[in-house]
Amino acid sequence: MYDPYKLEHKTPTKKDYLDTTDFDQSEMLDMVKVSTTVRSYIKSGGTLETLYHKNLAMIFEQKSTRTRVSFEVAMEQLGGHALNLAPGAIQLGAHESIGDTAKVLDRMCELIMARVDRHESIVELAQNSTVPVINGMSDYNHPTQELGDIITIFDHLPKNKPLDQIKVVFVGDCTQVCASLMMITTKMGMDFVQYAPPAKWLNDDYLKIGRANTQAYGGSVRVSDNPEVLEGADFIYTDVWYGLYDKETPKEVYMREFYPKYQVNDEMLAATRNPEVKFMHCLPAMRGEEVTDSVLDGPNSIAWDQAENRLTAQRGLVLYFGGVAQTALDDIKRHKEDK
Repeated sequence: MYDPYKLEHKTPTKKDYLDTTDFDQSEMLDMVKVSTTVRSYIKSGGTLETLYHKNLAMIFEQKSTRTRVSFEVAMEQLGGHALNLAPGAIQLGAHESIGDTAKVLDRMCELIMARVDRHESIVELAQNSTVPVINGMSDYNHPTQELGDIITIFDHLPKNKPLDQIKVVFVGDCTQVCASLMMITTKMGMDFVQYAPPAKWLNDDYLKIGRANTQAYGGSVRVSDNPEVLEGADFIYTDVWYGLYDKETPKEVYMREFYPKYQVNDEMLAATRNPEVKFMHCLPAMRGEEVTDSVLDGPNSIAWDQAENRLTAQRGLVLYFGGVAQTALDDIKRHKEDK
């Protein structure tokens, strides 16, 4: 029987949250469980002080809206504090190495989150830190987005449809968001398709991870430029066609490659032949390019729920990797029983 107050793994098997491939399905479901149970409790007016006097150092090598706000609010709601270490605000990359920065921060903070230009930086940070390090995004993956996305998908699953029949189609470039969505949906036994021009398909290293997941949990993973793959989709997901990690390619090149075939518009939703198909976007969106206003703001869009679930996910992550997730669930259960 499902128990929302009991985790399968009372403590993380890995110190850091750098890549969801480090965790099996049951561990990821534990993260979902603590995230959604705490969400329900806080939305009902409950309060938690589980992270009282705990501090999260937030390193940003890039600008951020959702990642910064969600982690900062999450720490405040759980009784802790977050420090915004914005680009240029600390010595990282200038007069101090990543390793030395980690050794300083772990003497003052209980958790570190970093949004970095290169994945090697987050790995080096974790190797030199004695406290848990959370990957807020790198050029390789976006695991905090992954957790929020799978929570959103679970929130909007078609009624009475098992996970091994859920089809998720990512439309567009092989961004780290695309790769991360592939990793988490295949880990849950779903069918994942990337619909994009062949030159923009996920590479073999990423697909190898997806195929390993399907062998372990079921589902499937494929890439295609055939619009027939849209049919039967339960979720259509897209991201910007050019972003933080591809500054050398002119916007016009991307527009020629993707527009209009890969724009998510009303016609594309209709091509799924599923009137209940849900639209997702990690945001920020370039309206009129990868998605039209009518889709992003339309009745099938769950992009705003998805954005809110970044906060849902971050609360779960700081509790889980802070080693106090079960404590928070026990407190919530005790509070409900006392009522």
